[in-house]
Amino acid sequence: MPERKKILCIEDDADTRDLLIEELEEAGFQVDGFGDGASALAALASDRPDLILCDIDLPELSGLEILRSIPEIGPAFRAIPFIFLTAYGQRENVIAARRLGCDEYIVKPIDFELLIETIQNRIARSAGRAVPVTNVHLTDREVEVLTWSARGKSSTDIAVLLKVSERTVNFHVDNAIRKLDVATRIQAAVKAALLGLIVP
Repeated sequence: MPERKKILCIEDDADTRDLLIEELEEAGFQVDGFGDGASALAALASDRPDLILCDIDLPELSGLEILRSIPEIGPAFRAIPFIFLTAYGQRENVIAARRLGCDEYIVKPIDFELLIETIQNRIARSAGRAVPVTNVHLTDREVEVLTWSARGKSSTDIAVLLKVSERTVNFHVDNAIRKLDVATRIQAAVKAALLGLIVP
């Protein structure tokens, strides 16, 4: 039996999110649902999806901001098909999404038959996308601190776990951020996981 493809579904309306999960799981997909962009991006570090399905109007980070952050996280993340499913059908929103590199832009109300066909098509087309080889090298300690960061641990928690000072933890986190060419600890953990440098 083939492995079920994973979809990361980002939708802040709980009823819509539950309906999407129900319909997509019935169609044979494995679905992880999130109500905000920050939680969804953090989840990428531990479970890389085959496709991202995202609303535009979200708390904390908008769908456009999530899509804009993809190049900062890494090339492996950029290879994941990204579909907007939104009530915003205005031309300027579609243009902004296309400029940022979304693969599809679907306007609500949801036509589930069309949505499922689109998802299946996009996942099939992405199967041949190569994940680039990385030349980034992390030290054992950097791998440790990023792994624990990906699991939601703070610098204080990690210091206790590794029996080092919090300053030492932050030093290794900063080094990893610099090597991975990202701006934040979460982005570093996500990028490292997608490049196969850590296993959260």
